[in-house]
Amino acid sequence: MSTPTSDPAIIAEELILLDADLGASKDAVIERLSELLASAGRATDAAPLREAALAREAQSATGLPGGIAIPHCRAEAVTSASLGFARLDPKVDFGAPDGPADLVFLIAAPAGAGSAHMKLLSSLARALVKPEFVTALRDAPSGADIVALVEGVINPAAKAPAKTPAKAAATSVPEASAPAATPTAKHIVAVTACPTGIAHTYMAADSLVAAGERAGVTVHVETQGSSGSTPLDPALIEGAEAVIFATDVGVKGKERFAGKPVVSSGVKRAINEPDVMVTEALRAAENPDAARVSGTAAAAGSASTGAGELGWGTRIRQILLTGVSYMIPFVAAGGLLIALGFLLGGYEIKDVAEDIVVNNSLTSLPTGGLTAYLGAVLFQIGALSFSFLVPALAGYISYAIADRPGLAPGFTAGAVAVLVGAGFIGGLVGGLIAGFVALWISRWKIPTVLRGLMPVVIIPLFATLIVGAIMFLVLGKPLAAITSGLTNWLNGLTGSSIIILGIILGLMMCFDLGGPVNKAAYAFATAGLSVTDTASLRIMAAVMAAGMVPPLALALASAVRPKIFTEAERENGKAAWFLGAAFISEGAIPFAAADPLRVIPSMMAGGAVTGALVMAMDVTLSAPHGGIFVFFAVGGILWFLVALAAGTIVSAVLVIAAKQFVKGKNSPTEAELDPDLVTA
Repeated sequence: MSTPTSDPAIIAEELILLDADLGASKDAVIERLSELLASAGRATDAAPLREAALAREAQSATGLPGGIAIPHCRAEAVTSASLGFARLDPKVDFGAPDGPADLVFLIAAPAGAGSAHMKLLSSLARALVKPEFVTALRDAPSGADIVALVEGVINPAAKAPAKTPAKAAATSVPEASAPAATPTAKHIVAVTACPTGIAHTYMAADSLVAAGERAGVTVHVETQGSSGSTPLDPALIEGAEAVIFATDVGVKGKERFAGKPVVSSGVKRAINEPDVMVTEALRAAENPDAARVSGTAAAAGSASTGAGELGWGTRIRQILLTGVSYMIPFVAAGGLLIALGFLLGGYEIKDVAEDIVVNNSLTSLPTGGLTAYLGAVLFQIGALSFSFLVPALAGYISYAIADRPGLAPGFTAGAVAVLVGAGFIGGLVGGLIAGFVALWISRWKIPTVLRGLMPVVIIPLFATLIVGAIMFLVLGKPLAAITSGLTNWLNGLTGSSIIILGIILGLMMCFDLGGPVNKAAYAFATAGLSVTDTASLRIMAAVMAAGMVPPLALALASAVRPKIFTEAERENGKAAWFLGAAFISEGAIPFAAADPLRVIPSMMAGGAVTGALVMAMDVTLSAPHGGIFVFFAVGGILWFLVALAAGTIVSAVLVIAAKQFVKGKNSPTEAELDPDLVTA
């Protein structure tokens, strides 16, 4: 595929800094390179580019062995795929296992970057595992030489300038082995994938290929990255000695590798220790007791050794969050449609909606006319979407454990939970049981002739039968009693008890701003959301109001006392007004990431105040998301606004006080602050 001609070249001399002192921290280096790209017209604003790169950095360090760092991201602010490059003096720590880096590429891709650009960026990533290319970068005397080197690896078909022998060697970096049509005598297959799919995915692939060559075995890699993925040929998989999963995200089509000995880790281990992983894979192939891919997420996530293996606590958290993440779209769609139904048809529509939509039409309107009919239609669609909440939760919890064979038993467990009245708790328990039963069945030793039936017939059939029987005969009534007791307890909360619950929910919503704790509070509210349950509506109101506090408070603080915030933070503060109003807690992340010890406690205090006031004043909310856009679904809108304003002011005052009177290592320097504001 040819490179788009309408866009500027991915790298240019104005995007290069040689032998530069950009500060002592990786944050400072990323900020300077972001500014470099923005000043060259490659991004509309440096701040969102920087924040996106730092957010990716927070997932896992981008430092690589050999003094290299590749911070990278996708961002809406990026106008064309670009590379910013700095050769640092002194070096800066980017978290590599062997020390700080002196060669830093900031890889910036537009949010909707096309496959052509992603292939170019992946070519650079692959070149960085070649020692001769890295040496040439260090020896290059000018920015023009750096451009020529990079162009030589991302566009080798173009005529490359013959500068130096080192450069000539660097421009001939081969691609990772493509999936072959014919299996070799002895080979390993691998899958590499990282969250952004720009750099680590392809560097890990080439590292494994090179390690296989050193070990005398061919490694065929399927890169599941942003430049697309060509699935491995089934014949290669069938004949492979073992499989390596070097991924930070789920493996697509994992069931293709069922039965193969497996070694698993994060993607960076394949870059840092490719020889070790290839050796482990070869040993696993000879070990009848080695972990094997059974077509399940749990098995595929296991390693034959301790390296890279996830603990049970982490795995259970990931499993539950998978279920919640798939459940939330049903909640959001259903809840908002129900709220719109109330807006048009009034709250009494819930009692007559089904009768109206079944017995009326646009040509035969019910009492109340078109408005009542449309309200009933919206309510009924929302209610139907909402009815999938518990089955989706259970189904995708089971899916996270047992992959696709776990879907049918998981959804069935959720449906049984709804039928017997076990609700959210029943779905959670049923999903776990379904997943682990499906996982257990997948490990049965069966004749080879029946193995193809395992994922589509045997596992779903027996797992559904077992989990259904357990839910009906053993757990259904006890879980229903627990759910009923919890509902009655929530409905019976008054006075200080309900206020304490509001405080706890407010603290959780403001602790990690979209992270697991925030999501747990949100899932608790949405999973129990019911238009006939006043307690659940109060919980939903407390959660949404508290979640709106952090971005609004930081927007207010940066507007009232701009001199204690950096220029980038003041710009983020402007955007945070809208993000907070729309219930997007993540709008506060740039502030919290830069100064967590002073920002996060201040936000939690305001969230606790808001949650307590919402609960104390019996505010309700029948929509699960939307902020100001669903105010029509708020019961007690005046007190909702009072609670929101109170929490916002408390957090703003506290963060201003903390930044002004409590100095820390994250305090902005005079150079970062606006001199005009500092002296004002």
